[in-house]
Amino acid sequence: MLEELKAFKKLGVRHILLQILNFATVIASGLMIWKGLGVLTNSESPIVVVLSGSMEPAFYRGDILFLTNPSNQRYKTGDITVYKIPGAEIPIVHRVLETHDVSPKKQASTRSKSLVPHQRLLTKGDNNYVDDIELYQGLDWLERKHIVGKVRGFLPYVGYVTIAMNDFPQLKYALLGTLGLLALIQRE
Repeated sequence: MLEELKAFKKLGVRHILLQILNFATVIASGLMIWKGLGVLTNSESPIVVVLSGSMEPAFYRGDILFLTNPSNQRYKTGDITVYKIPGAEIPIVHRVLETHDVSPKKQASTRSKSLVPHQRLLTKGDNNYVDDIELYQGLDWLERKHIVGKVRGFLPYVGYVTIAMNDFPQLKYALLGTLGLLALIQRE
């Protein structure tokens, strides 16, 4: 590591600026891929990590879930959804326990448009004894605007890296600092 720091001191200003530009390009590319996945899947967060054991045995803490949220698809009882309540920071992964269709109110400005019913959902964790009404913070049902997405696939235990970095912030900063330093020091 000491040799790399000496090599860093020998680099010219132009080379350092080029390395910073390369590092910024990598970060921007990652953000573009993330936003592209969000647009493609119609989900604000197309990949989430399970943070609790409320969905065991279907999903365990640390599993990574892949989501989609097609606007033309209805949810069915048994679908596993990720939802986010306004004011809550962390999305929740639970199974749809019950669905309810509500016809929208007919407005005077609506001409010959068909009135598609709005869908409301009640969810429950597989490992929980009761439904999620207590988690809804005053809501009786979840609406489409609360749904982040429907689970389409998962990778077991890969999300523990994210959990470890959130539980131990020093690890996150050490890892990011090391990666940043290596990006600046590399000569290629």
